[in-house]
Amino acid sequence: MTSSSAASLPLSQLFKLPNGVQYEQPLGLFINGEFVTGKEGKAFEVVNPSTGNVVGHVHEATAADVDIAVDAAEAAFYDGPWSKMSTAERGRLLLKLADLFEENLVTLASIEAFDNGKAIQLAKGDIASCIGCLRYYGGWADKIHGKVIETSTDSFNYTKQEPIGVCGQIIPWNFPLLMWAWKIGPAIACGNTVVLKTAEQTPLGGLFAAKLCKEAGFPPGVINILSGFGRTAGAAIASHMKIHKIAFTGSTPVGRQIMKAAAESNLKKVTLELGGKSPNIVFEDADIDRAVEWINFGIYYNAGQCCCAGSRIYVQESIYDKVIAAFKKRAQSNVVGNPFDEATFQGAQVSEAQYNRIMSYIDIGKKEGAKVEVGGERHGAEGYFIKPTVFSNVTEDMRIMQEEIFGPVCAIAKFKDIDDAILKGNSTTYGLASAVHTRSLSTAMEVANRLRAGTVWVNCYNSLHWALPFGGYGESGIGRELGKEALRNYTQVKLVNINLS
Repeated sequence: MTSSSAASLPLSQLFKLPNGVQYEQPLGLFINGEFVTGKEGKAFEVVNPSTGNVVGHVHEATAADVDIAVDAAEAAFYDGPWSKMSTAERGRLLLKLADLFEENLVTLASIEAFDNGKAIQLAKGDIASCIGCLRYYGGWADKIHGKVIETSTDSFNYTKQEPIGVCGQIIPWNFPLLMWAWKIGPAIACGNTVVLKTAEQTPLGGLFAAKLCKEAGFPPGVINILSGFGRTAGAAIASHMKIHKIAFTGSTPVGRQIMKAAAESNLKKVTLELGGKSPNIVFEDADIDRAVEWINFGIYYNAGQCCCAGSRIYVQESIYDKVIAAFKKRAQSNVVGNPFDEATFQGAQVSEAQYNRIMSYIDIGKKEGAKVEVGGERHGAEGYFIKPTVFSNVTEDMRIMQEEIFGPVCAIAKFKDIDDAILKGNSTTYGLASAVHTRSLSTAMEVANRLRAGTVWVNCYNSLHWALPFGGYGESGIGRELGKEALRNYTQVKLVNINLS
């Protein structure tokens, strides 16, 4: 993906999607309440992953545009109507934005399916979760407060939870609008202003959501949405001296770069939601049919492009053969193909680069001696589709067991007992998520307590909710998204001490 001239590119364009949805797609950068062209006059292409065809272009943000957006956000935070707005009114704006998402649910979901390649049925679920997330944080806006702390009779002490100021946010391509809502919701509820960069692979949804922000009535400069590349716009956000908080969701290697840039600039407050290699553990007393359904959902949901994907499957020896047989049958029944077909479960991989990366890992697995039980090859003749893939005969030192593949590929292995399951489950530098399948409450509790992961699902997988904290241990990140815990990412504590003597 490369830059080109934006000389003849309009600020919006009529799009007609494969399912018949027709709408006006913003193409410009959303800065200070308006869609504008980039300062350097650049644009980049938008590719439909289902066909591999270029379907349009959007204006590209560079470091100069980040500067302009940050100045707008800073002015809005300190001097604009936002700085004087009550907490209740901020909450009402988020609730209005949620209403607009609901009114435009089909359009937003269709944009996601078109831009990202995900199945329309999953995209609709994403937008429903966006609505819930925005409403949740709209409700929090007037409930963020400090406390009085008594120390002696001659002093009065209280704390305030104050917004940080201008927050930089960089979101990934796998859940474009859901991550948009996860970032925008808590930041705005706490009273901050935002400069958010979408992933270069999936810019369309974030720009349409920016249009809805304006319609909802957010003052200019409060929410700024930029389309651009990580190496330019993303780097400028991470190192900007006027941005005091950065939130990033993406790969662990890029997370390290973000953290370094934040440290070397102005010691920004940092939250990182990074990669994973999550274990999905099935004990011999589990309901096998139910466990297989969750295993399937855990790895093939969103075409495997999920940071918490259950890509390492451990099955107790006594039921291993039964689970393998049932899982192979279930994986082969997944409908892969056209994202706009309501029957489709697994859509396209997001890009040619991601498709090639996943296929290279499949080749690595074969060369390492793992056995392909199902899949292991492309699906169809066009676009970036890969068949659901299951590897067996794997060992812990294989790359397909240790490295994040980020695609519809999993490895399945045996374990002897609970200690062996825990040892293997924790044999990773990541720690984002995990799951255990068992009928025994004591087994579930022991495994949940001993696994080193930010989330442990019991007899389910990918069960996310905006009220529940989400984040990882180890190289899976720093801090938590969602729930009350996310508010801590976007506030700072001020102590006021009054001498009464």
